Amino acid sequence: MTTTEENGAGAEGRQEPGGKEFAPRPKKRDIHGWVVLDKPVGMTSTHAVAVVKRAFCAKKAGHAGTLDPLASGLLPIALGEATKTVPFVMDGRKAYQFTVAWGSQTDTDDTEGKVVATSDMRPEETAIAALLPRFTGTIQQVPPKFSAIKIAGERAYDLARDGEEVTLEARPVEIASLRIVAHTVGTTTFEAECGKGTYVRAIARDLGLALGCLGHVAHLRRTRVGPFTVDDAVTVETLREGPEVAAAALRPVATALSLIPEIVIHRDAALRLKRGQSVLLRGADAPVEAQAAYAVSGGVLVATGSIEQGEFVPHRVFNL
Repeated sequence: MTTTEENGAGAEGRQEPGGKEFAPRPKKRDIHGWVVLDKPVGMTSTHAVAVVKRAFCAKKAGHAGTLDPLASGLLPIALGEATKTVPFVMDGRKAYQFTVAWGSQTDTDDTEGKVVATSDMRPEETAIAALLPRFTGTIQQVPPKFSAIKIAGERAYDLARDGEEVTLEARPVEIASLRIVAHTVGTTTFEAECGKGTYVRAIARDLGLALGCLGHVAHLRRTRVGPFTVDDAVTVETLREGPEVAAAALRPVATALSLIPEIVIHRDAALRLKRGQSVLLRGADAPVEAQAAYAVSGGVLVATGSIEQGEFVPHRVFNL
């Protein structure tokens, strides 16, 4: 997760050396919740976070999973206490629609890079379809050289841009589904649903190599991240329409936790959790074990944690 935080400025104006007064900066506020941004092509994830922070005058924000500048689609952005729930979103499945251009391979595995190899071959749709079972389930995948993975403390893409040789090891990733939605002579469009750490660019690269025709991603759109879908998304233009419009796009912190069990507790138990103490769950329907769950009291999120032998053990508590 990338998180940024800044202090609020005072209401007084600022002056430049010549004595001219600038307009006062809006005071930063404690805003808590999720904004599901439909990021446009060309915008970095860091810039997207800055746009959302500015729209809400928020003190603290972070995003749940980087989206490349050349990609569009869902970029969930957490504000305030919602940043504590980012791991639950990042651990969820993601869905993409992407188009592979056949006949060339690039050093970035997308259109941003330089072409490093070409082929006159163009695959038939039947040949592509026959290969897809090899790319579903748990597979070994080598991440692209231009990726955010760290090598001896340095980002792989920084090393690659400096001309250094980048060697990344294959690692297991889960691709739940991969299917063709459109095909032409030179391109094929796919829909994929995959787990954390999967690189769509690597899927395109490896499909091209396996087919003998080479390929790279020409278009990429993320359509789902964990519990969030395109139906939840808001555009940059909408956020810039004004504070009231932006406020309507803010979703509760607990929205990110909809895929894990909710535990309703009383006020005294909530106070114990806020002090970092475990609480015994009572009632015939109370769960005994759960790797992850969240507790609410009076409709307010109190804590996330685990359930061990009938006790809720808090891992993170919230100040809402």
